[in-house]
Amino acid sequence: MISIIIPVLNEETQIETLLGYLEKYVNGDLIEEIIVVDGGSFDSTVETAKAYGIKVLEGAKGRAKQMNLGASFAKGSIFYFLHVDTLPPVDFDKSIVSSIERNSEAGCFRLKFDSDNKLLRLFSWFTRINHRLCRGGDQSLFITKSLFEKCNGFNEDYIIYEDNEFIGRLYNATKFKVLAHQVKTSARKYEKIGTLRLQYYFGMIHLQNSMGAGPAELYKYYQKKINTKI
Repeated sequence: MISIIIPVLNEETQIETLLGYLEKYVNGDLIEEIIVVDGGSFDSTVETAKAYGIKVLEGAKGRAKQMNLGASFAKGSIFYFLHVDTLPPVDFDKSIVSSIERNSEAGCFRLKFDSDNKLLRLFSWFTRINHRLCRGGDQSLFITKSLFEKCNGFNEDYIIYEDNEFIGRLYNATKFKVLAHQVKTSARKYEKIGTLRLQYYFGMIHLQNSMGAGPAELYKYYQKKINTKI
């Protein structure tokens, strides 16, 4: 059974879209629960989630902290971490369970953007490659509870890059699986900042991390180059 864990912060529009989608497509035989973990929203995110009858946890801001909090309350034997602006493929739950039954302890889906931008389509193509450099949180992440606990979950020192840091550890711990179906994620950051510019910034964050930059340095760069422009 799968526990879907969704970290949120001021996402009243996106959470309604995602929960409406999940309500339509989840398989009740495979989904244990949906957990929304709020990091201090001051809009109607929490109220919207509760209106869907969803379990809502409220904790400290920070996606790593929020996802760890959700995992600590989750009842399923499989955790599925999903960004609020990402829609999983139809029958995603069956695909995840099938992969787990074939001894894949962790994995993700390929990615596509809700945009016809040719560069974004190119970026999406690379997500079929099973290499840690082609991974990211927008592709969603499924993992067995036992492996999550063995790897000590997300590193809460990372305010950004928490997905990549954790997935990097998973590549060392298990045979990571990239499923053939695609999630659809929002291109809103690319549209606001610029496709090439934002991809360059993300590339620099990867490079800085590979050269030994720590969580504080990565966050400082993100704040300067990306967050101020969103």
